[in-house]
Amino acid sequence: MAEQITKKRCAIYTRKSTDENLSSDFNSLDAQREACENYIRSQIAKGWQILPERYDDGGFSGGNMKRPALQRLLEDCQAGKVDIIVIYKLDRLSRSLCDFAELSKKFDEYNIDFCSVTQEINTSTSAGRMMLNILMTFAEFERSIVTERIRDKMSASRKKGLWVGGTVPLGYKVENKKLVIHEEDAQIVRLIFQRFIETQSPKLIAHELNMAGKRTKKGRVWNTSHIYRILNNHTYNGEVKYKEEICKGEQKRLVSAEVWNRTQEILAHNSPVSDRSRKLEIVAPLKGVLKCGHCGGAMMPTYGKKNGRRYHYYLCCKDSKRSETECPVRQLPAGEIEEVVKSQLKVIMTQPAVLTALSDNAGISCSDILQIFESDFWTEISAGEYNRLVQLLIERAVVWQDHIDIEIKTEGIKSLIGEFCNA
Repeated sequence: MAEQITKKRCAIYTRKSTDENLSSDFNSLDAQREACENYIRSQIAKGWQILPERYDDGGFSGGNMKRPALQRLLEDCQAGKVDIIVIYKLDRLSRSLCDFAELSKKFDEYNIDFCSVTQEINTSTSAGRMMLNILMTFAEFERSIVTERIRDKMSASRKKGLWVGGTVPLGYKVENKKLVIHEEDAQIVRLIFQRFIETQSPKLIAHELNMAGKRTKKGRVWNTSHIYRILNNHTYNGEVKYKEEICKGEQKRLVSAEVWNRTQEILAHNSPVSDRSRKLEIVAPLKGVLKCGHCGGAMMPTYGKKNGRRYHYYLCCKDSKRSETECPVRQLPAGEIEEVVKSQLKVIMTQPAVLTALSDNAGISCSDILQIFESDFWTEISAGEYNRLVQLLIERAVVWQDHIDIEIKTEGIKSLIGEFCNA
């Protein structure tokens, strides 16, 4: 009686790193599949059968597993639709040793064998697994070499002033892999530079552009960040910036040298002092914890000068970048909001529910906790100690137009009480 041959369903996986020539009648993916089909036919005596489903990843790197066809293949393997995975070469499946180790675990879990057409590998033996790891190590090394070559090539191209791709700056378009001036958009850029020299106000410029119906290259309304990015972009001066090095670019300058230089002088004059030791440190206990409830952003500490006197306040970061104020909170006097938070802390630390929870967690009586936070504690505490106290106790303080919500850190309170008890 003839021995019955068990059928083996073979899925063919192919990959190509670039999408070049994918639209041609016969491309690299087709060549890989043809070689795999011929190999499977040579194993027909062992019951190997070709699955009609195609798993082709064209234009995807082997450095990660974020590939649609590979994910479909893994799903089908998990569902029990595949017995053997056939590939042209191991690096078609993955060029990362870590990713390949993860794939191997999945194959073992799903009871899947795999075969490389051009490399004799038998994963059922220890020697075969060792050879597999050696080959994968070389595949990852080859990928690293290719990455370094691409990085070096881009570096050399940037230093020569060549366009190497990326986001096209407003005012330019790409023709024959080169930046050329797009005159309609270029007028907006020139207007931004000219108005900055006249007004020195990015917020006013953003407001004027929005009122005129102009939008950014991505179709968004203008804000101060967009204006600053344009004013600092060396592309408009006919240059290319690579890391900290400025090189002459092949593209035509969009603004004159006089306009560019004057703009940089104004920006340098208006920028903060580079030497941090010369800055006056702002004592701001609510820094990092005070949030704007309306905009969802941070309220950052800053100050203004009037008649030689400094006035400290917290400013809504998101609203400060808009061309027009939309936030009902916008900015708050530092002294007033800090006093409100302090008074709220006083109340919170005397609430029965809070006292009971602290007593249970910290192992200290409610009366002892009240004694710690008696009235003298809040009046005698120094500015530095209060800053630390706020950072320790408050998770976040969300300020609205008519109220403030404070979220307390339970672990911070326990730590604070522990310090008092050990003092």
